[in-house]
Amino acid sequence: MKLLILNGPNLNLLGKREPEIYGSQTFNDFFLELQDKFDTISLSYHQSNIEGELITKIQEADELYDGIVLNAGAYTHTSIAIADAIKAVSVPVVEVHISNTYNREAFRHKSFISPNAKGVILGFGMQSYILGIQSFL
Repeated sequence: MKLLILNGPNLNLLGKREPEIYGSQTFNDFFLELQDKFDTISLSYHQSNIEGELITKIQEADELYDGIVLNAGAYTHTSIAIADAIKAVSVPVVEVHISNTYNREAFRHKSFISPNAKGVILGFGMQSYILGIQSFL
């Protein structure tokens, strides 16, 4: 099985950004842990702050991966284009969030991705990614 973990804007700042919400671990360090934990799965990782790059990765994944674990960050609440990309491909997408977006600002309560996702996992910290990967097993 081949899975792509795709992170959106500002998630490159994990470990520095609002550690009370997002924790103190970098995603690169966490990704190494994921690779060890799921050593029978081929995991790839990409992060971008650019909406169009995320869309391109989603489109490319249709031919390369069995699933996508997507944390689109703030684009979750603003990007119809990412939602349309997910709708246009056959590869299943699981939407994940580190924080419980419903415990945060009201604008974070709406996801354009959720209606097109296989499932949604949020509020479990970095464990959300583990649950997202497990959903494909």
